[in-house]
Amino acid sequence: MTTDKLDMIPRVYAITDREMTGLPHAEQVRRLAAGGIRLIQLRDKTASPREFYRAAQQAMRVAREVGVNLIINDRVDIALSVDADGVHVGQDDLPPEKVRALVGDGKIVGFSTHSIEQAIAADSLPVDYIAIGPIFPTMTKRDHEPVVGLDLVRQVRHTIGRPLVAIGGISLETAAKVVQAGADTVAVITGLLKAEDITQQARAFCDLLQ
Repeated sequence: MTTDKLDMIPRVYAITDREMTGLPHAEQVRRLAAGGIRLIQLRDKTASPREFYRAAQQAMRVAREVGVNLIINDRVDIALSVDADGVHVGQDDLPPEKVRALVGDGKIVGFSTHSIEQAIAADSLPVDYIAIGPIFPTMTKRDHEPVVGLDLVRQVRHTIGRPLVAIGGISLETAAKVVQAGADTVAVITGLLKAEDITQQARAFCDLLQ
């Protein structure tokens, strides 16, 4: 990964959730950016493709206005259509090598893993970061993979060379421990979006880790 792309993956990586906040993705982007977040993933498992496309269009306009990088979860077609900064895919989505062929070298490609074996395999793929989790119990996904804990973060850190993003149940109270265990970045949903003031909470995360 080039230095420019490395700079696009900061310590705190926010993920939007429309159902949790009741806010449009674009407004979540605006509030998170106001708190210092510079990398945001748009994630929506319930919207129709058309709804998600329109939401991504609106969010991209805000992202460009406020100077943040925007990643689209799963939907490579939508990422391409709105010229997002990258795509994040999981184990059951389009393979990362296919994603890379579609988006080119200039975009960020992230990939979810849930075990040391998956992380090792991912390290040979054309991805810019490897996500590992869930680190702690999380309510964001009802059917999430088994909790992996901080020990797996340490194992993966000693095994792979790519930037490591930890995700799953990370809070303001646990974020520093996750970084100390070897994560380069923490991806946060509930820990940010459930706060009474999303912008203030985003600032607290950024102040803590940057």
